[in-house]
Amino acid sequence: MKVVILAGGFGTRISEESTIRPKPLVEIGGKPILWHIMKIYSHYGFDDFIICLGYKGYMIKDYFYHLDIRESDVTFDYTNGTSIIQHKRNVEPWKVTLVDTGANTMTGGRIKRIQPFIGDDKQFMFTYGDGLSNININELINFHNKSGRIATVTGVKPTGRFGKVILDGDLVKSFKEKEIENGEWINGGFFVANKEIFNYINGDSTILEKEPLINLSIDRQLGMYRHNGFWQPMDTLKEKMDLESTWNAGNAPWKIWKD
Repeated sequence: MKVVILAGGFGTRISEESTIRPKPLVEIGGKPILWHIMKIYSHYGFDDFIICLGYKGYMIKDYFYHLDIRESDVTFDYTNGTSIIQHKRNVEPWKVTLVDTGANTMTGGRIKRIQPFIGDDKQFMFTYGDGLSNININELINFHNKSGRIATVTGVKPTGRFGKVILDGDLVKSFKEKEIENGEWINGGFFVANKEIFNYINGDSTILEKEPLINLSIDRQLGMYRHNGFWQPMDTLKEKMDLESTWNAGNAPWKIWKD
């Protein structure tokens, strides 16, 4: 199953970093947060990624273009022309497709744009390029498959400024942005969707969290997988610094993989 990562936003709430590079390339412990997200999926055997590019997308292309050399021990031999000898490769066995989905395209529009790259697959996963979790991806997929619904969103319970989800059992009844009180479930990303989700997205101006998710909930086709473990976005510089200090202390909850 392919994993789609939304990595094209402007990252305005963390402008201290995003004026220099796209938010998915902001580093936690010397690695882009995008790499951390991919490692979560890779831990469960999902290594085929589609990255939705937008703002400063060329920098993400450059990152992956040079990744093999950057992560390897290498000899550059210029004695007879130029030859490159790699002695030790530390690159993950990933397939990464980088798709320019437009600088101003909304979240739903970005998903719509990568439809041709899903191919004949009946399902795919997608998430935001700025959120970390210790979610069990296999349990998420099993939950989605048992539900028989078009889409599943992962619900989490942080405090603060996120979009409220009203539930009937594990069925989403309604989806309201920016109306939350402490203790309520919110959209934590980490979606699983059947290809029918594309029918709910009109084009570039479609915001995923509005008409598509609202209409899926009206049609009783949006379920919620409840995740009670760690989840943390990186929207602000403070959140970036908190994640960095947690990683440097050696107790990052989202590090579910072994070195």
